[in-house]
Amino acid sequence: MRYALKAVGPDGRVESLELQAPDRDAAVRQIEGTGYTVLSVRSRNGMLGSRRLARERFPLVLMSQELLELLRAGLPLVEAIDTLAQKERHEGFRAVLESVARVLREGRSFSVALTQFPQAFPPLYAATVRASERTGDLIPALERYIGYATQLEAVRKRVINASIYPLLLLAVGGMVSLFLMLYVVPRFGRIYEERSMDLPLFSRLLLAWGQAVRGHGVLVLCLLAGAAAGATAFLRQSRVRAAIGNLLWRVPALGERMKTYQLARFYRTIGMLIQGGMPLVTALEMGADLLHPVLRLRLAAAARAISEGRGVSQSLDANRLTTPVAIRMLVVGEKSGNMGEMMLRIAAFHDEELGRWIDWFTRLFEPLLMAAIGLVIGCIVILMYLPIFDLAGNLR
Repeated sequence: MRYALKAVGPDGRVESLELQAPDRDAAVRQIEGTGYTVLSVRSRNGMLGSRRLARERFPLVLMSQELLELLRAGLPLVEAIDTLAQKERHEGFRAVLESVARVLREGRSFSVALTQFPQAFPPLYAATVRASERTGDLIPALERYIGYATQLEAVRKRVINASIYPLLLLAVGGMVSLFLMLYVVPRFGRIYEERSMDLPLFSRLLLAWGQAVRGHGVLVLCLLAGAAAGATAFLRQSRVRAAIGNLLWRVPALGERMKTYQLARFYRTIGMLIQGGMPLVTALEMGADLLHPVLRLRLAAAARAISEGRGVSQSLDANRLTTPVAIRMLVVGEKSGNMGEMMLRIAAFHDEELGRWIDWFTRLFEPLLMAAIGLVIGCIVILMYLPIFDLAGNLR
């Protein structure tokens, strides 16, 4: 990253300087090493770099897998991070790894180094490493996080794959409808207008649209493009997405599935943290960000109840953070003292349940979507040809 600095030079004059450095501290040390006294430091692309890094998604799972193999091979942690930095081709990712290695050389812990780069290492990852530092088992901690991230990615890909074909149908149907409305309908309208035919109501409306497109085609296209751009910008706003999410939560069947998905992800996270040695209440606080705001409030009440000495299964069930299957497995986990593993089993069970529901919903939704698209296109075609059918009937 590039930094702009104001510093007092060896001759006493204030100078403005620019340099490339992994982070702010490195930039200050580099300038002070040449005899300057730094007055202020400003990142030229710090915010942009952080956003770009977050948008490009730091390859955390891949980096963790490579780090795990290097640690298994016997390399010290600092050397392993240095090795990963040397092989990294992406400039931003390489700078992050170099900075982590520098912090480790300064004698600070790995978790502290990770927390300085939240755009690359999420709090859950840093918490997993921090829990492992108490017992010195970094390798098992990395294995648990890799398994956790792999399972979440598998569920996410399953949802994405299920939505590809419906989105493709919508795109193709939309393009065909636009082609009919912007190209075919105006030409049919011209034919009917020249012959002064008596048209049905809906055909007259279609003819009026064709006349508007024929007379103001550029304006219509600009309006459609503007509407599409406005809708995209509107949907990108976090408040709008949150409002849409709240509406979906109120849909009976869909809202229940969304709750189950969030609870499955929550149980998987808590189970991984408990297995890593983190206290239960602390793990619950770490997993709160994974939940919908409504469930987050319930989790806070459940955490207070657990802190007061109540049972885990009783507290979660009283605050409606369980399912019929989860409550039974939580009771078994309490009795056996293996709550972490039991939460992972709960998450695995609900992931499979969600997968079956997604498959069923896809098989039902795709034919309905095809029928709806065919109905829209068919209505447009029928309205275009309806006057011709009437004319043919009159000729008979």
